Amino acid sequence: MHTESLARALRDAGHEADVLSIPFKWYPPAELVHQMAMWRSLDLSEAHGQTVDMIIALRFPSYLVPHEHKVVWLIHQHRTAYELWDHPAFGDISHHDEGEAVRELIHRADRVALGEAKRIFTNSANVRDRLWHSLGMPAEVLYHRSSLCEALLGMEAGPPGDYVLFPSRLDPIKRQALAVEAMRHVRGEVRLVLVGTGPMEGELRQQVARAGLDGRVELAGHVSEERLLDLYRGALAVYYGPYDEDFGYVTQEAMAARRPVVVTSDSGGPLEFVRDGSTGFVVEPKPRAIATAFDRLAADPAAAGDFGAEGRASVEQAVPDWPEVVARLLG
Repeated sequence: MHTESLARALRDAGHEADVLSIPFKWYPPAELVHQMAMWRSLDLSEAHGQTVDMIIALRFPSYLVPHEHKVVWLIHQHRTAYELWDHPAFGDISHHDEGEAVRELIHRADRVALGEAKRIFTNSANVRDRLWHSLGMPAEVLYHRSSLCEALLGMEAGPPGDYVLFPSRLDPIKRQALAVEAMRHVRGEVRLVLVGTGPMEGELRQQVARAGLDGRVELAGHVSEERLLDLYRGALAVYYGPYDEDFGYVTQEAMAARRPVVVTSDSGGPLEFVRDGSTGFVVEPKPRAIATAFDRLAADPAAAGDFGAEGRASVEQAVPDWPEVVARLLG
């Protein structure tokens, strides 16, 4: 979504832009070395006899491509070679015999390839800080609006409903299980609607059934963009509690829809937008703390409305539109 939006914005600004991608396979860890070699071996100085004036690389390992005018807009590094290396739940490379060697190759390659970039932007302060702490490289934060955020900014908010919305891929690092557990402690008439699909779907359905939360927790699966827009506009609030998210579209989309946002204190990128007691609540990643925030919003609709209005103003002010993004990338 990020890549397609950027290409479209470049074309809208009068530039010729193409997207180059190679299917990414990160397992087993040794395969990462092959992926890195593919990108590093590409000659993109020309294509079909036409000079390529600029490369904008977004993520590992694409930023390894050599080019005399390479700009990096970093979504994230390969996280399991950095801050997730020894995480008990989310680390993977460290579990393999070749893990140490692969991690060292990734670090060396990143230092070289990112060091070649004319400028480095990141999609959030969280990603900027990770880059500085891991490799000592400075970068400039450049936020951007998702397509849903842009659509919601052009719509009126709907009346608040009786549910908290949590749209995201159903994956362990997104921690839907924590939100489901929180619903066991919610006292008010509040439902939780999970939107998305992923490897955790079966386990989450079992968790809901075991906790007796049928009717209070809905796994809506994949929904259309139109349906998701309606869900944002009709929610009581939006919850987003992943572990150390890079940026997180959900937060800005909720704010664009004038909805208060509940995030956890370890959620990463969302903390750059949500101000506790102003645009929503920042709570400990514990079920009872999350439940209390849900109940507080349900009990005080006026405050929830004020949070939503403040969030909308914050997004409009802090997140540039695509013409400004293109100007900064090319400047």
